Amino acid sequence: MSNVTIDKQPVAASSPGSLSSASLPRWAPAAIAAGAIAVAVGIGLGAGLSSKVQWGLIALAVFVIGTYVITARVEGTRQAKDRVATSAIWSAFILAVIPLYSLIETTIVKGVKVLNVAFLSHSMNGVQNIYPGGGVYHAIIGTLEQVGIATVIGAPLGMLTAIYLVEYGQGKLAKAVTFFVDVMTGIPSIVAGLFILSVWFVVTSHAPASGFAGSLALAILMTPVVVRSTEEMLKLVPNELREASLALGIPKWRTIVKVVLPTAVGGITTGVMLSVARIAGESAPIALLVFGSSIINNNPFSGPQESLPFYIYQQYQQGSEASYDRAWAAALVLIAFVMILNVVARGIARWKAPKTGR
Repeated sequence: MSNVTIDKQPVAASSPGSLSSASLPRWAPAAIAAGAIAVAVGIGLGAGLSSKVQWGLIALAVFVIGTYVITARVEGTRQAKDRVATSAIWSAFILAVIPLYSLIETTIVKGVKVLNVAFLSHSMNGVQNIYPGGGVYHAIIGTLEQVGIATVIGAPLGMLTAIYLVEYGQGKLAKAVTFFVDVMTGIPSIVAGLFILSVWFVVTSHAPASGFAGSLALAILMTPVVVRSTEEMLKLVPNELREASLALGIPKWRTIVKVVLPTAVGGITTGVMLSVARIAGESAPIALLVFGSSIINNNPFSGPQESLPFYIYQQYQQGSEASYDRAWAAALVLIAFVMILNVVARGIARWKAPKTGR
């Protein structure tokens, strides 16, 4: 056998015939971001731009363009497009988070000025709106009662409607119900308030002026949200579970109660909580039907009653520094209320989620 000598020539990593190609180091995105920020600062200072938001938008644009140019020269246009798509997604996320962060930061900074135990435990009874003092206790009571009654009315109605559409709905009636649910999802809150106001006048011949009337309008706004969320959760339940239950001779209604609903209860609960958070911030129906009040009214079926959104509107309308502080503090309380509902909804969804074992 003859000895054959093979010359080992180094192959460039970026050559077209190689199995590997050149790639940017892991620190490249951070370096590009730092360069984009430096360029944005330079452009902002040179152009006399005083807004940091404008600097940030310039930095995002430079970052995306720089990522494409550098990646295309090193890794090729295909990888460049992939990195640009990823950068665009992150940029959109940042643009969406910035207003939310600004809103929460502003509310916290301005709301903590008067937010204390006294503010949470006192009403505006005997306090002039233009002077310091008073609290939001009566508005908290009104919001809890009005939203609670609306939930008792709207949540079961929405869930039963969704069960009909998913489990029984066929033909023209189901299509009509689906159409009207879609229409109700987009109606303004003032329209729901006007509808309840007109019906109330027809039935009783006088203005409602009660928390219960506001709850009826809030239930109208809540129902289509519950229908849509519950409907989507029921559709996620595998049909095999229904078929297995029916194959054992179990009636359809019992299959829905014992199999379908327990499987989707986590998502349904989340949808209900989110719909509650949606109606908790409505002020237009309260202004039309409940009228607001500066005193504590624990009876939602008699007399005017306050709510947090309407309280914020009233205080901001006064125009004094003390009323502005109370409005921001009440807004912070309302945001905390909505955040607590969202945390509770996520906790229930995780608790009710089916456990999968190995």
